[in-house]
Amino acid sequence: MKVSVTPYFSIPDKEIQMTYARSSGAGGQNVNKTSTKVILRWSVRGSRVLTWEQKIRVRSKLVNRINSNDEVVILSEEERSQLQNRFKAKSRLDKLVTMALRVPKKRRLTQPTYSSKIKRLDSKKLHSRAKTARRAIK
Repeated sequence: MKVSVTPYFSIPDKEIQMTYARSSGAGGQNVNKTSTKVILRWSVRGSRVLTWEQKIRVRSKLVNRINSNDEVVILSEEERSQLQNRFKAKSRLDKLVTMALRVPKKRRLTQPTYSSKIKRLDSKKLHSRAKTARRAIK
């Protein structure tokens, strides 16, 4: 199963390394026998599907998730089966890379409307009258 990051490209399985270990948590005695925990590693540097600019963007957005080997490491051990944990780990990688590659829209500066200017001035006048009314009469 490829990890489809955007409609334009997906991370091939060749770029993803998966190792398995004994999981803690749910599963009863089965936990002691089977390796259901999935450790997914994806090298940003070694990726052939990302451009140079995209790699820089992924590194800057996922700086806390990238280790010293320039790899994104994801652990999944919530489910009782290895297959479900593999699916969860891949979908988590998909979400992380998709969010990292999303370029936010630039904010376009706008002018306040005529009515908002009038409302602001009216509220200032009202506030001023209230303060004037509190003054001592000489």
